[in-house]
Amino acid sequence: MDKINERNFIETVHMKGLQISLIASGDGTEIIYHKLDPDTRWVLYPTEGWKALEYVYVLSGQLRYPTSEGFKTLKTGDSFHESPVSEHYLFQATETTEFLYVTSQPVFHHYSKATKELMELAVSIEEKDGYTVDHCGRINKISMIIGEELGFDSKQLLRLNMASFLHDIGKVKIPLSILQKPGKLTAEEWNIMKKHTTYGKEMLEQTGNPVLIESGHIVEQHHERYDGKGYPKGLKGKEISIEASIISIVDSFDAITTDRVYQKGRSVEEGFQEILHCRGTMYNPDIVDIFLKNKERIIKGEKE
Repeated sequence: MDKINERNFIETVHMKGLQISLIASGDGTEIIYHKLDPDTRWVLYPTEGWKALEYVYVLSGQLRYPTSEGFKTLKTGDSFHESPVSEHYLFQATETTEFLYVTSQPVFHHYSKATKELMELAVSIEEKDGYTVDHCGRINKISMIIGEELGFDSKQLLRLNMASFLHDIGKVKIPLSILQKPGKLTAEEWNIMKKHTTYGKEMLEQTGNPVLIESGHIVEQHHERYDGKGYPKGLKGKEISIEASIISIVDSFDAITTDRVYQKGRSVEEGFQEILHCRGTMYNPDIVDIFLKNKERIIKGEKE
């Protein structure tokens, strides 16, 4: 084994739900090992100027992905390839899943560095804001349930997946004294707090990644209200993206039912009642109906 490949074998990235390792490379081709925890998602999507052959081989477990004809599943020993990828593919591990990803153009260093930085940043938001370490995961899991129920295609699910996990990323720019204040915020402090949605959009725009830029628009809107009384722009009704409307409901539900520095969490049933009470004022009524229709799946997702 030459020195380059020997070095590549130990370049491993660990993050919540995902492990990736560059196990071999040469002449521009890379073979990358992936291990996904149950319900973790992984994506392939077209990029301008990208002409690579991309190949996935499932070593163990299952990968589920939506198509125009419904969901398809790759099981152990199954493979998938495109050259180049011409549409969005969002794969979900239905159990602990291992697979090899082979690409004819090098991606590992940029891919692993960008993913690790974003995920660590999102986790730092949870810890800074006083939520449990599972907050972003809960928002993501329940939002994806609603997106799938609405029949989102892979591109919509990808945007929702990223935006729901990174919805509060802008809070890194909010002072800790405001984020963790146990009492009511002053008018000045509240105005500073409200800036986190726009900060989040700007931070995702700065990545230069088209998917994250699109997700940034959703992040900026997740505190808008159906009646136009939200922030930062006072959008109302259909002016608010459907993805942001989903995150708004799920984020509120989690805030209601989770212990925070300024309030004790209420019961899950009280959370559902509060969402119903605000149907058509704070929240898109059609999305509320889908949310309540899926109470059992949501409760199950909360416990997992």
